[in-house]
Amino acid sequence: MSASPAHPGAHARHHRTPIETAALALAGVFALVGFLGFIPGITTNYSEMAFAGPGSSALLLGIFQVSVLHNTVHVLFGAAGLILARTAAQAKYYLIGGGAVYLVIWLYGLLIDKASAANFIPVNTADNWLHAVLGVVMVALGLVLGRNNAGRGREL
Repeated sequence: MSASPAHPGAHARHHRTPIETAALALAGVFALVGFLGFIPGITTNYSEMAFAGPGSSALLLGIFQVSVLHNTVHVLFGAAGLILARTAAQAKYYLIGGGAVYLVIWLYGLLIDKASAANFIPVNTADNWLHAVLGVVMVALGLVLGRNNAGRGREL
């Protein structure tokens, strides 16, 4: 007997749409980067990592300024994406909404004095430009791939 949605307890196989795949991939990268930020060696000056603020001298890959807060936000952002990548509509929301958040963080990083308490995340110039690229890519993926899913029976 074949399993079909007409039979009680049967589950239809879900095939991921391109937008769900993109959200899942980015979410995995965010989670991985967050965890890598807690690994000495991958993060230089690890012993100088602060919970938050400009005083954290830890650098992921020797380039990107990180803190416990910064790494935790990446892990949580990744976890949110893993959850939201289950449907096309939620994946679109994650990509466009998350991309918009990253663009705001980029602008914030450009406007603050990096040596001040306003740099609570903290961010450096490399972080700023990475946030800009991530924001643009995420919004573009959400808009382009979200449009491609229109009319496929999945509400976006």
